[in-house]
Amino acid sequence: MNKELLEQVRENFLLKEKHLSSYATKSKEGIRLKKEVRLDEFRPEFYHDIDRIIHALSYTRYLNKTQVFSFNQNDHISKRIVHVQLVSKIARTIGRALNLNEDLIEAIALGHDIGHTPIGHVGESLLNEISLRETNTFFSHNIQSVRTYMNLEHNQQGINLTIQVLDGIMCHNGEMLENIYRPKKKTTEEFLKEYEACYTDKETLRKVQPMTLEGCVVRISDIIGYIGRDIEDAINIGVLKREDIPESIQKVLGVTNKEIVNTIIIDIIKNSFDKPYIKMSKEVFQAIKDLKSFNYENIYHKANTKEQIAFYREGMNQLYKKLLNDIKTENKTSDIFTIYLDHADKTYQTTTSPERIVIDFIAGMTDEYFINSIHHLKEFSYSKQEQ
Repeated sequence: MNKELLEQVRENFLLKEKHLSSYATKSKEGIRLKKEVRLDEFRPEFYHDIDRIIHALSYTRYLNKTQVFSFNQNDHISKRIVHVQLVSKIARTIGRALNLNEDLIEAIALGHDIGHTPIGHVGESLLNEISLRETNTFFSHNIQSVRTYMNLEHNQQGINLTIQVLDGIMCHNGEMLENIYRPKKKTTEEFLKEYEACYTDKETLRKVQPMTLEGCVVRISDIIGYIGRDIEDAINIGVLKREDIPESIQKVLGVTNKEIVNTIIIDIIKNSFDKPYIKMSKEVFQAIKDLKSFNYENIYHKANTKEQIAFYREGMNQLYKKLLNDIKTENKTSDIFTIYLDHADKTYQTTTSPERIVIDFIAGMTDEYFINSIHHLKEFSYSKQEQ
């Protein structure tokens, strides 16, 4: 591509940025931890990050990772990939209405759950137990997502996403509902300090705030993306009936996923337009809060039986012990070598503890791979899961 054409194409990509809100993050503000020289590159920084994310191997594994219900024989139940796409669409809808940077929003949204373990939040909780016991550090999927992009993708070399995207992913925690989301300006050093603190300080992990307004949009969109869709899934498999939803919530948000999503999006746009924050009305905020509590009691706490959780816990612990022993005894026939370490950057192998390597490996597994792995341990069989 000659120089004149390259400049024209670059300009076409940036046309929308001329009309962005004064509160939006411009592509030229994108910062990477490692400097790059891309002479023939016409894609803006955050647009480039979208491509890096969707071409990452870990993105492919979204296809076989639990959203809420694991191993349900119903093809219409959401997997993690569906949730991620819903969050992206919802966030871009809000972002377009507020004249924010949709490229930054899409990159954060598509990458935000990449660190999720097999078996969804149950797997995350179990791997956190192992991490605390073995490394004295917390495990959380949002921090693991950042770690994946910074240190684990591309054979443990990372893919060098912008700080703004990494920060939005780190701060996306959809479990922490707030009435108003204000961006918190950070330097690269402050972002890295927060990231490291999340491994050892639970309060930092809970309270991190996005550095951009686009990150705030994704954070609330994560909640919008699951709160109604999880109800549809629960109804679909017979865990819940639509009439079970409290009437007080129905009156404010509606009773279907479509109604819930539409109501919240419109409310956010009305209360956030041309403002330096993302805000909901008190009525909608309280209804979402009540609906989250309803979902926890009637869906999430019933998604897995006590017997299933016990099976997953014992299986994950036994798998962890086996893989750790394989590293320490240099069992080169083990999957942790043939699939993982044999292709890993040497720096990762020499600077990362065996315990952390095993945690990284398990965190990246799909549901099916995880179950097959513990099935092949002598102490386990699928029949135990079905008891």
